[in-house]
Amino acid sequence: MLEIKKLTKKYGAFTALDELDLTLEKGVYGLLGANGAGKTTFLNLLTDNIKRTSGEILYNGRDILELGADFRQRVGYTPQLQGIFEDFTAGQFMRYIGALKGMKRRKCVSQTVELLELVGLGGSAHRKLGSFSGGMRQRVLLAAAMLDDPEILIMDEPTAGLDPEERIRLRNHIAEISADRTVILATHVVDDIECIAERVILLKKGRLLRFAPPAELMDEIIGKVGEYYGSLEETARLRETYGKGQTMRRRDGFVFRAAEDELPESFVRVNNITLEDVYLYHSEGRA
Repeated sequence: MLEIKKLTKKYGAFTALDELDLTLEKGVYGLLGANGAGKTTFLNLLTDNIKRTSGEILYNGRDILELGADFRQRVGYTPQLQGIFEDFTAGQFMRYIGALKGMKRRKCVSQTVELLELVGLGGSAHRKLGSFSGGMRQRVLLAAAMLDDPEILIMDEPTAGLDPEERIRLRNHIAEISADRTVILATHVVDDIECIAERVILLKKGRLLRFAPPAELMDEIIGKVGEYYGSLEETARLRETYGKGQTMRRRDGFVFRAAEDELPESFVRVNNITLEDVYLYHSEGRA
């Protein structure tokens, strides 16, 4: 169990994370929020990359600062930026990460074979990473993060820049490995979270706004999502008025879709709510 209690991080007068309270057990947790919401700060605190201002992060009842390296060995981390050595083969990269983790060579070699097979790269262990597609590189990073069987897996934008097929494949892998570990998935690709996350951590301006299953968050805004059918010029003007929402092309023309407490009578209310609507509803706009 991972318990976050009154976790706060300040940079001078600016509060990046403000008294965050969470309890995370096994399963997938989606981390959502606009740029500047505190997502990266939260992940850096969880991975012990930066010092907290106040609060606690407890793992099975003990503070992670007290546990030190013992806690870090239980964490797998997939960074947003693909920091890999392109002249390494996939197998060499895995063994390099294993050495950094302090794994015994025999155990690392054995797990390298198993994990590359798990992420669909069993036949590519001897290929250089420089020849890999973006999706293949991301899957190597996922495999490397899973070395030494971490109990907590933290993933920062793991599907960014991937094509739809690669995104779905990687998303399936994440779902498959989440049964016996805690997975925290930070992403702007809301579809990924809607498909596999058990609960959503929604941050806004450094504070926890909501912590609930996706279906519950979507149910909360039924009746608050509407669409306006009109010309491209009309939908563009609506976007300027609201400051958020999205213009979409449909078979019969253009549609502006918005999520607000009060929508004009000209909007048609819709019930096919998505997590993207939830994200828009809680984001900053000018309405």
